[in-house]
Amino acid sequence: MHANVKQLRLQTKALLAATKRGETVDITYRGKPCARLVGLDESGLETRPARNPAFGLWADQDSSNGNDVESQVRSLRAPRTFEVGE
Repeated sequence: MHANVKQLRLQTKALLAATKRGETVDITYRGKPCARLVGLDESGLETRPARNPAFGLWADQDSSNGNDVESQVRSLRAPRTFEVGE
């Protein structure tokens, strides 16, 4: 099944009903495909894409010694200081 963005906006309920029946709905924007609506299976969670590998980037940082994310970002944004040698 195909639908454009206007149909998606105005007929969302009907398009979602189509996905519930097992159909796949291709969405076009200005005549070019841009998205696909597919129904979820009963569990629903297995069809989600994997998380971005950068998610949780600071998870291994030790915050017990005041080395939390906010202090790290503050130190990265701090202005540089230069020492003038004689």
